[in-house]
Amino acid sequence: MSRKDSKGLFANVLGQLEDSAERGGVQRSTSPHLLKVAAGVRQIQERSELAERLLKDGSQIIEIDPGEILESAIPDRFASAYDASNLAELMQSMREHGQSTPGLVRSVKGAAKPFQIVFGRRRLAAAKLLGIKFKAIARELSDEEAVVLQGEENSNRNDLSFIERCLFAQSQETAGYTRDVICKSLNTGKSHVSEMIRLATSLPRDIVQEIGPAPEVGRRRWVEFEARWSAHKDPLRAARSTLSRDSVRNAASDARFAAVFDSLSAERRVEGSVLDGAQLISHGLVLGQVSHGKSGSKLAFNKSVPSGFVDYVAAQIESLHDQFRQRNGEQNVKSSD
Repeated sequence: MSRKDSKGLFANVLGQLEDSAERGGVQRSTSPHLLKVAAGVRQIQERSELAERLLKDGSQIIEIDPGEILESAIPDRFASAYDASNLAELMQSMREHGQSTPGLVRSVKGAAKPFQIVFGRRRLAAAKLLGIKFKAIARELSDEEAVVLQGEENSNRNDLSFIERCLFAQSQETAGYTRDVICKSLNTGKSHVSEMIRLATSLPRDIVQEIGPAPEVGRRRWVEFEARWSAHKDPLRAARSTLSRDSVRNAASDARFAAVFDSLSAERRVEGSVLDGAQLISHGLVLGQVSHGKSGSKLAFNKSVPSGFVDYVAAQIESLHDQFRQRNGEQNVKSSD
């Protein structure tokens, strides 16, 4: 079947699936199985379109021994995603129908192997387990071009969890990529990237790895998780104690997240009993916390907040205090009239 015919077939299947959801007019719902099929077909179509775009410059699909391909310089998934148990459906599909969409590889000068994977790591892992050749497009790419294309396929799939995207962003920054490149690779704005990197930096990676991808946990819950972590007296001890329990360790990733999240609800860091408090939030970013206890009120910035900003706020204290006193004075005058 030609690529053109495949593209038409995918579009036709998607149209039928969407029509089935529309039928009846009132409800736009369908069975979980049908939704899963639709998502799978959509991903295949998007990958096919990306592959077709890459082939327009004259590149050819080649077959490579998986042992000749290096891992990505920057991972975008948890290692467990490449276990045989998590690749079972993909392996079955490739066993019966072959590899429907090629991956993308590049050559790296001075590397131990002739190629490095850019995207298609799950398909590569499945091919390795099946003992078959891996179909890929080979292109000459710079480090920046490779990471952007890797992220672009992630955005097309839209199946990476929020925390996986955070770790992917942090790994890119650690590797020295600019914020502009990270934004392109994640197809999002600088404020979102800043928040992702802040979250990934604030939380110990080994704890996040033990929790896992938590596919059903979105941005809001991870922001709350980080706020609880920052406010807790000994979050590392609480998290490790929770994750050491068999019932938690053997549970699904989302359940592990919930268990650790709940364990961080007690033993706040502020000395004395906390009477009340609030988060300092700017453009969706949690900058710190204000807490009121018996020993007084405290303002604590998260460690990811630049020290320059903290110094700037400190320099404004006198001005802010004067404004506060003036405002209170005006209110007192009004209340006495």
